Amino acid sequence: MNSLLPPRLRPGDRVRIVSPASPPDRAGVERGAEVFSSWGLRVEFGTHVFDRWGYLAGRDEQRAADLNDALADPGVRAVFASRGGKGAYRITELLETAALQDDPKPLVGFSDITHLHLALWSRCGLAGLHGPFANWDASWSGPESARALRNALMTTDPVTVRRDPGEPSAAVTVEGTARGTLLGGNLDAVRSQAGAGLPSLAGAILFLEHQRGTGLGEVDRALTQLSRCAEVRGLRGVVLGQFPGFERDHGDPSLGGWEIADVLRDRLSLFGVPVLGGIPAGHRFHPPTIPLGTEAVLDTRAGTLTVAAAVR
Repeated sequence: MNSLLPPRLRPGDRVRIVSPASPPDRAGVERGAEVFSSWGLRVEFGTHVFDRWGYLAGRDEQRAADLNDALADPGVRAVFASRGGKGAYRITELLETAALQDDPKPLVGFSDITHLHLALWSRCGLAGLHGPFANWDASWSGPESARALRNALMTTDPVTVRRDPGEPSAAVTVEGTARGTLLGGNLDAVRSQAGAGLPSLAGAILFLEHQRGTGLGEVDRALTQLSRCAEVRGLRGVVLGQFPGFERDHGDPSLGGWEIADVLRDRLSLFGVPVLGGIPAGHRFHPPTIPLGTEAVLDTRAGTLTVAAAVR
């Protein structure tokens, strides 16, 4: 599938913040709006951005309506997810993408928003951005993250991310280079889409990161399930982001001495493709912004992932 690239943002453009998953902190979203406004953008809020229904930001129909309205509005030039959490997977079947064919715009977010990135790519090839949420916290995102997001939205420069030897996944490497369309994001989201909306990964490089709160066995299950899916046939490479929270498993006798690198190395050997671990992107501080749905090059010798811009 050819990538559908939105125009890059320019000062004066309207952008909209929506809540497709869990409810955000109002003060955090207002801080995010201030950051985007400082770039010369005109920031709007979805009707239900601060709604709450249980652990979700409103009922499914309300969250989907806000997202669909933003995607269809010709005056809105980019859409920011306020946060992840839970619930984006519930509205993938409610997405309306017809307007995007003639008027594409990027969606920014990660974690649970991976469900939406995969759905939008599967239906119309829309390129998006695995980047920080509008629920802004300077201690979490910070100036470096803000600069990276701004550059990814407002320039057409490629993005290069380098391996960080301090990341738990950095110990996992299958030597080689690979070129392909970068797809993926959160491991749980990618795994749960298998057989239910996961696009074909033929010719793709798969990016995977993971959140805190699960054990080695859950990562094992997820990668085993993916290895058995027809969608992974023709995969060209794997890039591993952050897997926080597994430092406590280091040398744990109850786990047979295994840690996250052992599980990743064992399960990813099933794919038979180059693997680059240690990319500092995911559920940790100061995340970079990484384009999704555009051509990428993985180079294990250089320790780099280089991705073409998600805007034109």
